[in-house]
Amino acid sequence: MSDSMAHLHDLADFVRASPSSFHAVEEAGRRLTAAGFVALDEMDPWERGPGKRFVIRDGAIVAWIEPASATATTGFRILGAHTDSPGFKLKPKPTTTSQGWIQAGVEVYGGPLFNSWLDRELEFAGRLVFDDGTTALVRTGPFLRFPQLSVHLDRAVNEGLKLDPQAHLNPVIGVGDPADADVVDHLAHLAGRRGSAVAGYDIVVADTAPPAVFGLGSRLFASGRLDNLSSVHAGLTALLRVPTESEHILVFAAFDHEEVGSATRSGASGPLLADVLARIKEGSSVSDQARALAASWCLSADAGHAVHPNYAERHDPANRPIVGGGPLLKINANQRYATDAVGAAEWARACGQAGVGYQEFVSNNSLPCGSTIGPLTATRLGIRTIDVGIALLSMHSARELCGVDDPAAFTDAIEAFLAPAG
Repeated sequence: MSDSMAHLHDLADFVRASPSSFHAVEEAGRRLTAAGFVALDEMDPWERGPGKRFVIRDGAIVAWIEPASATATTGFRILGAHTDSPGFKLKPKPTTTSQGWIQAGVEVYGGPLFNSWLDRELEFAGRLVFDDGTTALVRTGPFLRFPQLSVHLDRAVNEGLKLDPQAHLNPVIGVGDPADADVVDHLAHLAGRRGSAVAGYDIVVADTAPPAVFGLGSRLFASGRLDNLSSVHAGLTALLRVPTESEHILVFAAFDHEEVGSATRSGASGPLLADVLARIKEGSSVSDQARALAASWCLSADAGHAVHPNYAERHDPANRPIVGGGPLLKINANQRYATDAVGAAEWARACGQAGVGYQEFVSNNSLPCGSTIGPLTATRLGIRTIDVGIALLSMHSARELCGVDDPAAFTDAIEAFLAPAG
């Protein structure tokens, strides 16, 4: 087994363990703890000084390594990513019935490709909060399906499928007497509790099909939530591989809610990262903290677009990244990505140190460009920021596609960013 394939299998394990943002940070925390990191509580005083630590806030996690040589002005090397993916969330009063079918009410989360979620066996996963203040993570396994209307009942469907999210995206979960069916009660029973004890929940829909290597020469990899668990896994793996002693304080920050704008307490527009960095530097003067941030870098890691063979006209005619061609450097003149010339040079240095080739990505001028946590972090903290990622086809689909070598190469480049040689 090659290093790339071993890495890919570990990514697949991480995805399988992470159907929701809450599961993703639980799995990240488990791996960090196994590597000797100490979990902290935001409400407790934090031990200061050298060490490996992490803190979880809802569906976000920040981990860091502070070397023994760190001073008040030591800068940070930060890898930023996000734990959420576009899809659907369970509504309040979610159990409904229609024509003998038992269904669940869900709300669109972010910008999923609706049609990619049709006719798949899906699961509910996420967090339950009980009336005694305790919480539990749950997942159902295969439990629901968005059934498509047969072609016999819509002869024009192949001329253009239009899905109304309120009318057509109500998944079926069963048939029979609605008095015997309650989605929340089912979820609570998975945690060994009664449905009446559930006071709140954050439950999303996730695909249950396992990740798969396929295609000619087994060069392609398909999975749910590659946007952006591919970056979360790469950043976490790189942090676990770097030396404890460094010229920088090394930080892994995986935020929630990027797909809906990041404006939450656990999102990149919120105070989480600033809070953690301030507590690491607690006791330092305002001037020293400003000097530390001025000496810092952030690598904003989020998936990007590979050129689509059937829609090549939607891409820039000169910059056409392909899967298997190495990680992306994401550039936008209007700063929808935070990369500038200095950042491009730093990414070239990191990739050169890692022995990894990379590709530039820039949008077609006729199409709007998406964005990432990069500009948010640069704006909030004034840290030099670079936007990077792996190339995907079918971004925002229930199941996305990348090249088998790209996740490992991306991780190698992130490791070189966190720990510059010499």
